[in-house]
Amino acid sequence: MAMLILFIVLSILVNPSSAKTNYNVLSFGARGNGVTDSTQAFINAWAAACASTEPTTIYVPTGRYLIGPVAFKGGCKSSDITLRIDGTLVAPADFRVLGQAENWVALIKSPEFPLSEGRWMLKDLPCGLAKLKQELIVPMESRQLYHIVINRCQDVLVEGIKVIASGNSPNTEGIHVQQSTNVKIINSSIKTGDDCVSIGPATNNLWIEGVTCGPGHGISIGSLGKDMEEEGVQNVTVKNTIFEGTQNGLRIKSWARPSSGFVKGVQFIDAVMQNVQNPIIIDQNYCPDNLNCLGQMSPGHFSDDETNNENPNHGEYGSEPESDPKEDYKESDSDNNEDDDEPEPEPEEP
Repeated sequence: MAMLILFIVLSILVNPSSAKTNYNVLSFGARGNGVTDSTQAFINAWAAACASTEPTTIYVPTGRYLIGPVAFKGGCKSSDITLRIDGTLVAPADFRVLGQAENWVALIKSPEFPLSEGRWMLKDLPCGLAKLKQELIVPMESRQLYHIVINRCQDVLVEGIKVIASGNSPNTEGIHVQQSTNVKIINSSIKTGDDCVSIGPATNNLWIEGVTCGPGHGISIGSLGKDMEEEGVQNVTVKNTIFEGTQNGLRIKSWARPSSGFVKGVQFIDAVMQNVQNPIIIDQNYCPDNLNCLGQMSPGHFSDDETNNENPNHGEYGSEPESDPKEDYKESDSDNNEDDDEPEPEPEEP
């Protein structure tokens, strides 16, 4: 079977510590032979590190470690926990082992958490992951698949990742961010069949810079407003991006119905686009495939949003037909080549 290979690298910034207690997964019964189930050993190693009040490192030495679904939960006594992987984590080949799990490996409300080195191998399961560094190998099938999900997290750095998926693979979104604060996605390459980066409700202080997207559907805020009671998206900066052969470049999309959701304080700065169908698009009547469309009035809660120095080499600017005007939307001259000398703002405290 043809295989789809995705290389993903995430890391989280923390204050380093010179002396840490080391928890080697081998000491908890893990075996690096790729055959022995080491799931419980990893759970026990995490539990020991989480219970410690001292800075700790969970160490995975060279080898192949077979693990099933596992959740590393927060509430730890120390906020300084490092997971160092010099080996490879391998998911079970039998899909039935993973079929009932929402995620293969998940971090749930974990502290600021660094992961260094290592590879991750996954077969047959969509993986909702935050704060991990991994290599994923999955079959090329028509299934929903978020390669990376950052959900209910804060102070996350995603740097130097490479995601490779077919442009014809449905719903293979690269990175999805929602209900999270102070997230940075920088210096990465994403090739997908859906959004390279999608931004959901309750996202605050998101910085995207140096990202190359294509193929795919671009970088999208939304879809928003499907629920009447919904938190908004605010303080999003997308800077120094390259779009190659994408359906869209920079997009904001919302359902046509009353909602408490909003988009505020968005900046699109210095984007280069090659063969992009819709370089910048605002769609306030979003309804994929025109199925089960709500058909109501869009609230138009977009404000203080700005584009600066977008340079498309193919495509059209504009909004979807019948969209309502957006409030306070500003687009600067696309031929303006003045350097942006504003310093990068420090993330606000959550």
